[in-house]
Amino acid sequence: QVQLVESGGGLVQAGGSLRLSCAASGRTFSSYAMGWFRQAPGKEREFVAAISWSGGSTYYADSVKGRFTISRDNAKNTVYLQMNSLKPEDTAVYYCARSKLLGSRGYEYDYWGQGTQVTVSS
Repeated sequence: QVQLVESGGGLVQAGGSLRLSCAASGRTFSSYAMGWFRQAPGKEREFVAAISWSGGSTYYADSVKGRFTISRDNAKNTVYLQMNSLKPEDTAVYYCARSKLLGSRGYEYDYWGQGTQVTVSS
């Protein structure tokens, strides 16, 4: 059983930064792509960013491109999301998830974390 545990969320002012972490259990972490999604109150879950198993390829939603950076450390079984220039519209619960593909669709991901809240004040 794979477990994904997010951390690093919190309250930050607009223009600020946060770094989210997602720690994965198991020995197959480096075989899978990883992604970040978010869900704001009253809205559907949306794709944020994804990274290939090696870290050599990344993929971002247009809304975060240039502000967010996804990275991973396979030795630590951890994926990160560095979020800069945060905006109030980035407020959401952020989830990490695992996939065999470098994709943006939720159904392509088989394991999900419990989420971490990010709140950006104006």
